[in-house]
Amino acid sequence: MKTAEENFEALGLTLPPAPKPLGVYKPCLVDGKYLYLSGHGTVKEDGTLIIGRIGVDMDIESGKLAARQVGLAMLSTIKANIGSLNKVKRVIKVLGMVNATADFERHPYVINGCSELFAAVWGDENGIGVRSAVGMGSLPDNIPVEIEAMFELSV
Repeated sequence: MKTAEENFEALGLTLPPAPKPLGVYKPCLVDGKYLYLSGHGTVKEDGTLIIGRIGVDMDIESGKLAARQVGLAMLSTIKANIGSLNKVKRVIKVLGMVNATADFERHPYVINGCSELFAAVWGDENGIGVRSAVGMGSLPDNIPVEIEAMFELSV
């Protein structure tokens, strides 16, 4: 059975830099055996953000890729703060927020971009947790997706 780090390496993806807080909060917090990640945005490899509203500036497939990019930023935060993806036992909960037009209805499909990444890293059993995917009238800096999550750490 491959480790989370080996699974990530096999994907051939590159992590962006771990994002710095843009307000008064911690990007992550460990409490006992749980790791909480604050809302993360669409940080690219060069540190810039994917910008735009789904249904106006980008289509649903671009939104799904933006959600995957948020997942990559979250993985970067995990590695920067606890050292290794292997220290995460499983995904507990994901809350995905989608910046979309009022008539957009496929928020869960967009957030699948992050959920599919987590499933590829930790496997279907441990990489898929409970989840909510909701639409927002706007998000900070006009990013298309923001996601927060909770993980269980290996003991």
